[in-house]
Amino acid sequence: MVKLPPQVKKALRMLRRNGFEAYIIGGCVRDRLLGEQPKDYDITTSAHPEETERVFEGFRVIETGIKHGTVTVLIDEMPLEITTYRIDSDYVDNRHPESVTFTKDLREDTARRDFTMNAVAVDENGAIVDFHGGREDIERRIIRCVGDPDKRFGEDALRILRAVRFSSVLGFEIEQRTKEAVFSNKELLKNISSERIASELLKLVCGKNARSVIVEYIDVLSVVIPELAAMKGFDQHNFHHIYDVLEHTAAAVENTPADSPVLRLAALFHDVGKPLCFSMKDGVGHFYGHASVGADMTNAILSRLKLDNATRETVVKLIKLHDVQIEETETAVKRCMNRHTPEIFFLLLQLKKADTLALAPKWAVRCEYLDRLKKTAEDILSRKECFSMKQLAVNGRDLITIGYAPGKELGLCLSDMLERVISGELANERDSLIGFALSRLCQEAGRR
Repeated sequence: MVKLPPQVKKALRMLRRNGFEAYIIGGCVRDRLLGEQPKDYDITTSAHPEETERVFEGFRVIETGIKHGTVTVLIDEMPLEITTYRIDSDYVDNRHPESVTFTKDLREDTARRDFTMNAVAVDENGAIVDFHGGREDIERRIIRCVGDPDKRFGEDALRILRAVRFSSVLGFEIEQRTKEAVFSNKELLKNISSERIASELLKLVCGKNARSVIVEYIDVLSVVIPELAAMKGFDQHNFHHIYDVLEHTAAAVENTPADSPVLRLAALFHDVGKPLCFSMKDGVGHFYGHASVGADMTNAILSRLKLDNATRETVVKLIKLHDVQIEETETAVKRCMNRHTPEIFFLLLQLKKADTLALAPKWAVRCEYLDRLKKTAEDILSRKECFSMKQLAVNGRDLITIGYAPGKELGLCLSDMLERVISGELANERDSLIGFALSRLCQEAGRR
């Protein structure tokens, strides 16, 4: 038995009382059977869309996908997608059916769905209807296509990437026949839009099983991101490493927080430039300039995937900086936070730590250095010490008041002032800073 929220039970009951079949189905059932709280609930029913609208007269009804039989009903502020049982026609673009036919048969509706774990239905009493063994597959933690996997992937190629994403997020294994179809049909992913690829990729890299999935399914991921292919099997020939570039990358991904898509993406692409920058000297592999090359490659990849600018720019910056050495001094930490913001600084430390933990085990001691840098930055922030222009005890208006003209010299004075405050040469106090500015102004006048 599956326990349902009152809004969901109410919707199912209203449809039933009006003479229609109705069940929840899909990811909400799967999540409930896994003991997790679903984010939303989808309902499937024998009622046609216009009949559904009549049943929920008086409620807010949105025709979200009326052509395909879907309306959204708001019950006590909970949106419920309600879709008519349907049979899909041929898929002409490996993504969308050319048309749909409504049916009164739940079995026919479930037969068109992607995976058995998403084809389990539950009525308002919590009773389970399972025509395809989905409940058992959930218990066995198996991802298996409904029916013929080649047909399912041919209908909608995005299902290929969804299978891999589910394996990463849920920690399920892809059943052998389905797995074979994933690889044999992978080229169909070229027909899928960048936005849909990006959505699946973000969820995949944040999965608890991302490390093993990235390694096992790199040939699939490389169809949509060809730049990843060169990392597979690329021996680093360097005593810092025990993994090839791909295995190192996957380990770095695992070592970043799963709730940070920015860090997971940065870890995924941080060494993408290595194969292009490889050189050997005295039997040791080197990758000079790989961070900069990788940042440029990542910028192109994320632009192609149409990720939002804020995410793209942050990921690219982290990759460009991930190999930069930061001195273990307050001055160096302040300069870094000034140049890149504290937020970037702390993200960078996390990426560097993930990178370090993916090296040979003996190098893990470097994490202590990164922890000390983090503590230094936290102390600077807690003491509210100055490391940025806006924290200076004076500003441009103050300098104009004492005789500076707006322009280059004023900007140079503020920059010099900030550098001296950061290095400890000047106290961040108004009188000290005004005195410095006046002295500089006098020197400049003397040179004229």
